[in-house]
Amino acid sequence: MKRHALKGLKVVFLTLYLITMVFPLYWIVITSLKPQKDIFSFPLNYWPDRITFQNYINIIKISKFHVYIANSLLISLSAAAIVVCISVLSAYVLARFKFRAHRHVMLGFFLTQMLPGFVALAPLYLLMTRLDLINTRSSLVLMYTVGLIPFSTILLKGFFERIPSSLEEAAMIDGCSRMSALVRVIMPVMLNGIAATFIFAFVQNWNELFMAVLFIDDETLKTLPVAMNSFVMKFDVDWGAMSAGTVLSVLPTIALFAVAQRFIVEGLTQGAVKG
Repeated sequence: MKRHALKGLKVVFLTLYLITMVFPLYWIVITSLKPQKDIFSFPLNYWPDRITFQNYINIIKISKFHVYIANSLLISLSAAAIVVCISVLSAYVLARFKFRAHRHVMLGFFLTQMLPGFVALAPLYLLMTRLDLINTRSSLVLMYTVGLIPFSTILLKGFFERIPSSLEEAAMIDGCSRMSALVRVIMPVMLNGIAATFIFAFVQNWNELFMAVLFIDDETLKTLPVAMNSFVMKFDVDWGAMSAGTVLSVLPTIALFAVAQRFIVEGLTQGAVKG
């Protein structure tokens, strides 16, 4: 009897938790489908009396929404790809070789994760100005890459440590160089971890706002979070347009997670355990 009561309590708790997590997304969706006058109606209407797609039409026709999405995709994919390429190499070195500064490098990587990003915005702006990279996509790709390499390296290091070094040693005995053994033998084995790291980096880049606002002023170079931020005006917020933009902005990440869900779950699970 006690076991059934605990099971029932668990089901109730998980159901309430699911509702709590899903409701904000549901509210954003129905707000995007409401006419402007119905958004502020009282009492609250949890289902729109009249569904309209005018908010979506407005942000697509009036704003350069397709440009923002293209910029975000280009910057996020480029930075995520570079992060994975560099982090694979750095994680391999830290996992396979022990050198004098090994502990200091790892400590440095961990310390970078403890500092809030906005602390470095002022010096980074001065740096980008001197490098003449303000109002360029390259500035965001560079900053996103540098910011994500430490965590991605730590994450991938766990995958490398789980794979026995005898695999690449056997490949090297058969004539492979160390780099060839890494690419042809080790990386296919840890494909789930690489995919999980890439997706993590992509989502972080896709949602980043502060650096995008700081480094980009040109309307044709703005990313999606910057465009969403523009819906917040001095004395008003265009909730209809913001909700519609939010729905459109989460679709790529939802699609990415739906396609790569297996890689994420298996990859993060494997990376959390050292073999």
